[in-house]
Amino acid sequence: MTSTGPTRTTARAASATPGFPRHRRILTALAAVSILGTAGCAGADAEEPAAGTPGSEQPAADAPAQTPAAGGSSGGVYKDGTYSGTGSYQSPAGQEEVGVTLTLEADVVTAVEVEPMPDNPTTTEYQGRFAGGISDAVVGKKLDELSVDKVAGSSLTSGGFNDALGKIKSEAQL
Repeated sequence: MTSTGPTRTTARAASATPGFPRHRRILTALAAVSILGTAGCAGADAEEPAAGTPGSEQPAADAPAQTPAAGGSSGGVYKDGTYSGTGSYQSPAGQEEVGVTLTLEADVVTAVEVEPMPDNPTTTEYQGRFAGGISDAVVGKKLDELSVDKVAGSSLTSGGFNDALGKIKSEAQL
C-alpha cells in the first residue's frame, strides 16, 4: 500500500506503548498513586521537617506571627490584659480552627491557653499535643518575638495559633 498524502495518527495509536496494553498502563498508574498515597500517610508519629524545608507542611513565612507592629517597628507596645482569638489553618483533612487566649504584661506573654477545636480524630491528637506544649514555647517571651512553627510534634496547628496571634496583636496594640 502506497500513500502520497500525510500520515494521520489517531490519539490512541500515538499514546500506545508497544507491548504494554492500555489497561496495564492504567493499572500501573493506579498502583503508583496508591503507593504514593500510602507513603504520605505513613509515619504519622515521625518527626516532621522544619518549616520551609522540602516536605514540610508549613511555609517558612508565618505571616501574622512575624509581622512587626504598626508603623513597621519591631518593638510594638501592647496594652496589658487577656486577649482571645480564633485562628484557622489548612490540614490534610480540611479547614481547622484553634482558639488562643494570651495574657500580656509589659509586652510579655505571662499565660497562654489553647482551646482545641478539632473536626477529625487526627486533628484531635495534634491539637491536644500542641495545647499541652505551647506554654513552654511562648510564656516569658515578648509578643513581637514569638515565632511558633512546631510544638510537641504538631506543625500545622501552629498556623492556626499564628493566625489567632495576629488578631490578638491587632486588638492589644496601643
